[in-house]
Amino acid sequence: MWGKVLGALFGLALLKLPGLILGVLLGHLADQWFARKFADWRGLAAMSGSDDEQALFMYSTFAVMGHLAKATGIVTKAHIEQANLFMQQLGLSARQQREAQAAFRDGKAVNFPLRAQVNEFYYCYRRRPDVLQLFLEIQLSIACTGGKMVAGQRELLWQIAEILQIPRATLEQLLRAYQARSGSQPTEHTSTEQRLAAAYQVLGCDITVTDLQLKRAYRKLMAQHHPDKLMSQGVPAAMLDVAKRRSQDIQAAYEVIKQYRAKNH
Repeated sequence: MWGKVLGALFGLALLKLPGLILGVLLGHLADQWFARKFADWRGLAAMSGSDDEQALFMYSTFAVMGHLAKATGIVTKAHIEQANLFMQQLGLSARQQREAQAAFRDGKAVNFPLRAQVNEFYYCYRRRPDVLQLFLEIQLSIACTGGKMVAGQRELLWQIAEILQIPRATLEQLLRAYQARSGSQPTEHTSTEQRLAAAYQVLGCDITVTDLQLKRAYRKLMAQHHPDKLMSQGVPAAMLDVAKRRSQDIQAAYEVIKQYRAKNH
């Protein structure tokens, strides 16, 4: 409906009556395009009994993932495996995985409108900063595939963060935390210093912080990733698993630091 209304107003302003008719026609076509765009995403949205808002979240997530993967010059097998693994971790059905894969392919297209898509996402969730940050965190998994990130991907992440009104310093901290979490699992050869350094990175803290500052950082991160809070803010139920895993990583990092400080203070 809004396509026809806006088309009519612009057409009338530019070409009067002929423009009004042309604007209504073009607006009608735009309305149909948007309807088709989200029609196939009802299956994903239905996972939590949601609406177009959550369909937008799901589509934007996988389309932007595809665009970030393409920024390396070619979408590799590792990128596809990472995207498919993420879909499986979300518990998507076969149909829902096909829909997610279709969005991923949309994002790979040379003419994919990244700025317009992320702007649409931002406008929908602009009053929910924790949701915006979760969206950005999700994109790091594809940008860091194989432990490498090319300059083009970093530039795209900066663009996305800018549109979402997330400071570049926050993005860099999220990136360091993601790399610390996704590093190899500790073994008997992993030194205490290495484990501690990774734990501080996960919490976004310097080793010199006080116990009180550490606790505040921990509580802030746990609040940002609380599944019930994110669900109430419009995050699709399938995506809550991401927040749960992030909360577990935060909890584990906090325990590592607490135990070390208890023994050495």
